[in-house]
Amino acid sequence: MFEAPAPATAGRMLAAQQHAADQFGLRATGCRVWGYRGRTLSSAASPHWLRVICAETGTEGGTLWDGPSSSRALPASVPRPGLFRIRDWITEGYAYRAELYALAPDPIVASRPVLDEDPGLPEAWWKEMSAALDALAGVPPPTDREAVREEYLRRVIPAFTGHQVEAAITWSTAHGDLHYGNVTRGPHILDWEGWGRAPYGYDAATLYLYALLIPEVAAHIRTELAPILDRPEARTGLLTVAAQILQAQDRTDFYAELADPVREYLARL
Repeated sequence: MFEAPAPATAGRMLAAQQHAADQFGLRATGCRVWGYRGRTLSSAASPHWLRVICAETGTEGGTLWDGPSSSRALPASVPRPGLFRIRDWITEGYAYRAELYALAPDPIVASRPVLDEDPGLPEAWWKEMSAALDALAGVPPPTDREAVREEYLRRVIPAFTGHQVEAAITWSTAHGDLHYGNVTRGPHILDWEGWGRAPYGYDAATLYLYALLIPEVAAHIRTELAPILDRPEARTGLLTVAAQILQAQDRTDFYAELADPVREYLARL
């Protein structure tokens, strides 16, 4: 999803991946999937999927570190690959966690977070995804996990969208990073490190706004997700995602591409 990190980081993470594969009695194969600045490294380890996360010693733990393991408590109606085993170790000033997953039987929808071509997802896919989002939203928001902080959204929405936030926000449980590189054609939802409390409709808003580069596809997605996005309480979720895109446009290429379509959307909102 991201480019390979600096050589020193890449070498250290590849060594950690090899160590994890040896511990599980597997061999990492196939394409390497890097996380931001090499914080994670994932690849197939047939017949499984192996993910390694790293942090400097003493900074491990917390929301992102424990997200995948804590997501195992979510209902089975939220489709995601099973997490089988976890291994932790510390070496040379770094803490590592290896996670062994079931290998998703279908490919991801897109190789990057946003859509730049029609993925051709059938109506059945959208019905299953909507049902999964309903099931997830029906889980009481966890008290110890915040995908989006209230202080943050109340600050960035007016600053970057020109809109105001409702006095009362409807909160629900969300994946928190539901872009097209984190969903498969199954559909299965991947990468649960950031799940938690978010304004209602946040995940559906991400799927919609991340498709705005192709207006006809975005319009179709907006129709498919109308049962969620048409609810008045989804407005804050939509504004939050729009604000995040505009806030990050100067440092992330795909957000820069989305910025003008998002501004046009906000003008119509």
